[in-house]
Amino acid sequence: MAKIAISGKGGVGKTTLAALLAQVYADAGRVVLAVDADPSPCLAGALGFPAELRARLRPIAEMDELIEERTGARPGTVGGFFTLNPRVDDLPERFSVVHRGVRLLEIGGVEAGGSGCICPESALLKALVRHLLLRREEVLILDMYAGIEHLGRATVDAMLVVAEPTRRSLTTAAQIKALAADIGLTRLWLVGNKVRTEEDAAFLRAESPGLPLLGLLPADPGVQEADRLGIPVYDHVPALRQAAERIAAALEALA
Repeated sequence: MAKIAISGKGGVGKTTLAALLAQVYADAGRVVLAVDADPSPCLAGALGFPAELRARLRPIAEMDELIEERTGARPGTVGGFFTLNPRVDDLPERFSVVHRGVRLLEIGGVEAGGSGCICPESALLKALVRHLLLRREEVLILDMYAGIEHLGRATVDAMLVVAEPTRRSLTTAAQIKALAADIGLTRLWLVGNKVRTEEDAAFLRAESPGLPLLGLLPADPGVQEADRLGIPVYDHVPALRQAAERIAAALEALA
């Protein structure tokens, strides 16, 4: 699998899985671009990017001058004329940073207007995501929030919906599945996170909203410890790294 989007309810561990998979692929010698498409980006921290590199990152969605330059309209405007297909091919290299073989780009999110937002910010981000999905030379990991607005009608090789073994989390997974169906995405799999017991795993299998269960990430206090220490979970929690390796192998088998 080359183009992977990761979504789920807030707090379920989307960013943890995105960071784990990005480093798994990078350590396997693949060219990796990780994209943080959350309005509150935190993938850099999960990947263990040093402070000097993190200071150079800024979400594309917050670059008002760039958005106006590329679309012809000031962010925040609605209903005016602007370019729906702006130039974006130079943005990934200009605004990304690289650490341990992972190139990271923050694009942020358009928080106003929702999925129906017709605005310059949305136009630029959707064009950028379409461009990234066409770059065939690299593994693309998209860390998304519960909405999937950036994808538009673009096609990913796989969407992984992360869920905890709770009904609320699986309700969000069902909503994401419905949103994906609306834009023609059918290659969706469930990944269980914070799994403590076989009963948790059985609950995810039994209550999944029609999504095949691709893999499980065990609950581990080392996740919080790694965050406090400012180091990658990939390095600090071997059980999670091994689980991510199994998920990456399962994705390759599905290709």
